[in-house]
Amino acid sequence: MSTPSYLTGLIGSGIGPSLSPALHEREADRHGLRLLYRTLDLDTLGVAAESVGDLIAAARTLGFDGLNITHPCKQLVIPHLDELSSGAAELGAVNTVVFRGGRAIGHNTDVTGFTQSFARGLPGAATRQVVQIGAGGAGSAVAHAMLSLGTDLLVLVDTDPARSGALAEALDARFGAGRATTATPDELAAVLSGADGLVHATPTGMAAHPGLPLPAGLLRADLWVAEVVYRPLETELLRTARELGCRTLDGGGMAVFQAADAFRLFTGLAPHAEEMLADLADLVGAAAV
Repeated sequence: MSTPSYLTGLIGSGIGPSLSPALHEREADRHGLRLLYRTLDLDTLGVAAESVGDLIAAARTLGFDGLNITHPCKQLVIPHLDELSSGAAELGAVNTVVFRGGRAIGHNTDVTGFTQSFARGLPGAATRQVVQIGAGGAGSAVAHAMLSLGTDLLVLVDTDPARSGALAEALDARFGAGRATTATPDELAAVLSGADGLVHATPTGMAAHPGLPLPAGLLRADLWVAEVVYRPLETELLRTARELGCRTLDGGGMAVFQAADAFRLFTGLAPHAEEMLADLADLVGAAAV
């Protein structure tokens, strides 16, 4: 009997350092599968983000089983797909495409990835009022996840008020009026004073964007802090929060669980999420050496 094989990949900009190929290929090895995961980097290929449709068409022709989609193509890819899952349609963004029966079907595993990570890493955390910094692509997925988890009021803080306002409107339309609102960075101290938790969803804290996304003095011990950045796993925000005694959640869980959900969509097989979490820690540690 021949070994099942899969051809998958990732479309995005600046994705050379991505850990997705190793995460997916290691998980395939555990299942005894042949899985090849290729990066289709817009920068390396010298094409614009608007060329994502051409890449989808080429992947379909070449017999790809699926693709992950990342910045800046999560919304641009939608017109080039035949169908969207209900979650991707509600979010208006796609991070996983599955090719089945000649059709390209868009999914979003960012929301489920963060939801699983939060439930696992911060069990029992209060979510009456949560402040979220960042309303971009990752922020949109995380915001939907937080309201799905039962957050009563989500306060979106972004340097672009039009972006945070549009996201708040979309959230209210889906979850009910008054579930999401916005605040300016200048109002962060006031909204955090009454919050149970803080979600950070901007690139600040990554190796190329070091630093804190807010003044350290605004953190307090009874505030939980969740991070989307996973390289490094311990950002300056998480380190500062832990030193104050805050419960914290790093971005590794979201990265792994969204990859695990994508692997399930690609192969139809149940992923080994705990082993994939160990893989991520190993890969991040190796990259830091």
